[in-house]
Amino acid sequence: MTVRSANMAAASDSPQSSVRKRRVYSRKTETESAVNEQEHGAKTDRDAEKGKRRVSLQTGTYWLTRIVLLRAVAFIYFVGFAVAYNQNKQLIGEHGLMPCKSYLNSVKRYVGGKIGLAALAYTPSILWFLDWSDMDANLDGVALVGMALSGFVLVTGMANMVIMVTLWVLYHSLVNVGQLQLLETGFLAIFLCPVWSLSQVPRRCPPPLICIWTFRWLIVRIMLGAGLIKIRGDKCWRDLTCMDYHYETQPVPNPISYYMHRSPWWFHRFETLSNHFIELIVPFFTFLGRRMCMVNGAIQILFQVVLIVSGNLSFLNWLTIVPSLACFDDASLGFLFGSGGGAKKAVLEIQSDDAAGRTPKPTKGMLIRRVVNISLGVLIAYLSVPVVLNLLSSRQVMNTSFDPLRIVNTYGAFGSITKERTEVIFQGTHSLDPKDPEAVWEEYQFLCKPGDVYRRPCLISPYHYRLDWLMWFAAFQTYEQSEWVIHIAGRLLSNDSTVLSLLDHNPFQGKKPPRWVRGEHFKYKYSQPGSTSAAQGKWWLRKRIGPYFPPVDLEGLRGYFQFLIPL
Repeated sequence: MTVRSANMAAASDSPQSSVRKRRVYSRKTETESAVNEQEHGAKTDRDAEKGKRRVSLQTGTYWLTRIVLLRAVAFIYFVGFAVAYNQNKQLIGEHGLMPCKSYLNSVKRYVGGKIGLAALAYTPSILWFLDWSDMDANLDGVALVGMALSGFVLVTGMANMVIMVTLWVLYHSLVNVGQLQLLETGFLAIFLCPVWSLSQVPRRCPPPLICIWTFRWLIVRIMLGAGLIKIRGDKCWRDLTCMDYHYETQPVPNPISYYMHRSPWWFHRFETLSNHFIELIVPFFTFLGRRMCMVNGAIQILFQVVLIVSGNLSFLNWLTIVPSLACFDDASLGFLFGSGGGAKKAVLEIQSDDAAGRTPKPTKGMLIRRVVNISLGVLIAYLSVPVVLNLLSSRQVMNTSFDPLRIVNTYGAFGSITKERTEVIFQGTHSLDPKDPEAVWEEYQFLCKPGDVYRRPCLISPYHYRLDWLMWFAAFQTYEQSEWVIHIAGRLLSNDSTVLSLLDHNPFQGKKPPRWVRGEHFKYKYSQPGSTSAAQGKWWLRKRIGPYFPPVDLEGLRGYFQFLIPL
């Protein structure tokens, strides 16, 4: 070893050299650590992104859509049966205005005096097979069973064909002896479900695409029917002035209607144009791919919400939302379900299995189900032929069924708009002479329809007061065309508690029944917000048109109502 080599070796072993080595090593280690951390972080990010993709719902499946649809249908059924339970006895019960027993007997006589296929075809109803000695109990029983079953589906989101068929039959029974769209919607809902299983996500019973499309076809027909009947009907729909009158003259206005009526003229024109666009153009978006189909569904739902807010149209608008929901798949409805929820988790597992090719082999039951689904599509297509011809006809009719079971129907609303609001007001008096100018006439008040000008319009949707609705139709007809109006007068003359339960105010409560009852015809207009009348608390202004029907008493109605009124 040379002197230089010895000196270098000594230098390399010196303390200063060791420190430098440690620093270099430390920097190298830090660099490698940073690189490793970056690689680990990138891997973690990729794993996270991969996991995120893995938990995202895929498009094109309708497991969650089915749950939403079934719950929505169940909600409408529940409201419908609740209305029936609270009002059917007064309307079509044993002592109702138009007893269903009398109607069934008339049908029985018409078809030859037997309860057979002819009677069932004319009026499909389970009431044919029940004991007619207590028809009120029958009506209550049907409504209560319907409320219980629909309430179960609404709360749990679980249903099978047995439950949905039962609901459809029960509601069919009440409609035939006492709403068309609910019958068709309820019929389609039957085929969404498994036969027996009550699982929200039955693995071996996927939601049939054919059934989803029958719901979409329903919303297309509803909107086109409504749009075409308007264009062909009232001129005001063509000159864009219908909304100048609608909020004031619709069947049962609500408080928002009062203010909507006073919107600027240009806003009413915009409303009418929007209505035509939504009902005549937007439905065709259904056939333009997933995204446009969803646009149609969203617009239709928003449109119905606006109608719900601005008027009391029973559960009609709520019901129209139901088939619009079929425009959305699982990926678009996933936000309605909790991330850790059972239904969403189950759908994710199913989609993961399908993506990995682990789809279960079709069983015999699944194959039979496919045949049933195809048969449903063929049936709906066949029954749609007269409906489509009606839509294309210049003599289009609305809200009509072309088959006895009311499976596929034609729809429409407000083909004509009344320009003035008229109301029939029932009045009673104790006076011996109804022509006496000193006679004091006191007014009856219905639950929701306009009467007392100081009473604020009600807000009841989706509930429905059937008698108030019927009185809207009676107001622009004559009492000879609405015979049941005289039935009401007869019941009021006897202080009949059955009919009085459908009213809000009986001026003869706790008194003797009136000696005379009459119907007065009035024209109603909204008061002007900020006017003297509005400051006095008046929501309405009214002007008498004349008598709707003349004063009647029990003696004069004795023969006519002998079987109705306890004399």
